[in-house]
Amino acid sequence: MNKSKSKLKILPLGGLEQIGMNITIFEYEDDIIVVDCGIAFPEDEMLGIDLVIPDVEYLKTNIDKVRGIVLTHGHEDHIGALPYVLRDINVPIYGTKLTIGLVENKLREHKILNDVTRNVITPGQKISLGVFNIEFIRTTHSIPDPVALAITTPVGVVVHTGDFKIDFTPIYGKPIDLQKFAEIGKKGVLLLMADSTNAERPGYTMSETTVARAFDELFSDFKGKRIIVATFASNVDRVQQIIHAAGKYKRKVVVEGRSMINVVATAIELGYIKMPPKMMITHEEMDQYRDGQIVIITTGSQGEPMAALSRMASKTHRHISIQKGDKVILSSKPIPGNEKTVSKVINSLFSQGAEVIFEDTHVSGHAYQEELKLIHSLVMPKYFVPLHGEVRHMKKHAELAESLGMRPDRITILAPGDVYELDFHSAEKTGHVNSQPIFVDGLGVGDVGSVVLRDRQKLSQDGLLTVVITMSKQTREVLAGPDIVSRGFVYVRESSDMMVEAKAVVLKALDQCSRKNIRDWNKIKMSVRDALRDYLWVQTKRNPMILPVIMEVDA
Repeated sequence: MNKSKSKLKILPLGGLEQIGMNITIFEYEDDIIVVDCGIAFPEDEMLGIDLVIPDVEYLKTNIDKVRGIVLTHGHEDHIGALPYVLRDINVPIYGTKLTIGLVENKLREHKILNDVTRNVITPGQKISLGVFNIEFIRTTHSIPDPVALAITTPVGVVVHTGDFKIDFTPIYGKPIDLQKFAEIGKKGVLLLMADSTNAERPGYTMSETTVARAFDELFSDFKGKRIIVATFASNVDRVQQIIHAAGKYKRKVVVEGRSMINVVATAIELGYIKMPPKMMITHEEMDQYRDGQIVIITTGSQGEPMAALSRMASKTHRHISIQKGDKVILSSKPIPGNEKTVSKVINSLFSQGAEVIFEDTHVSGHAYQEELKLIHSLVMPKYFVPLHGEVRHMKKHAELAESLGMRPDRITILAPGDVYELDFHSAEKTGHVNSQPIFVDGLGVGDVGSVVLRDRQKLSQDGLLTVVITMSKQTREVLAGPDIVSRGFVYVRESSDMMVEAKAVVLKALDQCSRKNIRDWNKIKMSVRDALRDYLWVQTKRNPMILPVIMEVDA
């Protein structure tokens, strides 16, 4: 038997060196399973991009081997890419009740719900997909129904924690099943793959119930004032706490933001959010109540430009305006890179007379160091791969594993696309597959690549010059122009002298082409572009995009 075929292959296509886009492939001979399939949010330089999804070309190439996609929980960075991926890789998906409910919302929106086989599992259940036997282990996170996975393979057991924290007083459901981790650890675990997001933080994560106390104090202090709470739409436990506080202080609840409305509706329908009858009202009904009787739960805690809170802050929301005296609570921590946009929204809210509270109303859903140590000690793996985090988080998690006695040569930090092969005797990186992310822009998936992004960055920095010339098709003689149109480069009226000289530069380039008997349109355009670029650089030290347009006329 081929040596590589006798080993378990693990290929993470995302979720490493970044926060988000979690997806990992497990392959053994003729069987593949996929764990999670999430999105990442665009970085500042990804101009115009809405979402970033993983490149699943490897799965397309091996579609006959793919047995299913197993989901650990319902956050966007673990399920958000499914509507795009399932179009090409239509395989069964497996997840807990809330996770599948949230996925079904997305599939319905993309009009592929009836094409996809969904399987609801419960913690403690076991399923078989090809050679893989998967046991779902109850954990706790900032959304109900998260699970870790114990994946039994022909070479040993792999424990994949998913995103987790150790919360003994969760808002919904039972605490994490540490006994199951211990049982699996006693039987022997080949590999642990664990959440690294908070590996730099000492101690323990605070329980989600501590946020409930903060909300209680704030709602008590803000009697008579309208309260607006912004949080992640998928943070169902947080939404439930806001509803508890609203009920205690006899407030009606208004839900704003498309994703928030969808998630709350699904969570109520499935029983994960409890709300008294007639407590929820629409924005049209708000006028029937005093400010002190209203709480608005909304999206936009990360300063997303199109989210409901951002539109309220910029006075572009169609239904809700910020009023003087409003109390706005940001119940989340800014994702790295979002600090500027969050700060901008906060300043806009303050300028309109609102008071913004952004401290003590959030706890992390990810394990701190002492919780990670506990999982390592219970599982006692032979090998370890840190998951879910930036490079510094994974390196810190590797150091933590080493401090617990694990040999450094048994710890491997992977990058997206790395091929990691292991059996009982060895574990090593053996190759790499393409894992360049795919950009989603509007309805376009993958039609914006690095070249287009580079053009967008160039346009945003130095602008565009269009040079329009009318020339004879037969003689290549200039009949009209050149006309130069500036967009985002200089204000033409204030740069008329430079524009006159620029036209002269273009005419000189055309004259040189004529003298050299250059008749190819592309070469003529290139000559114009090069000459104009050199001139403008000397004049302005800017490098705009130059677009020569030649109109051919029979003359």
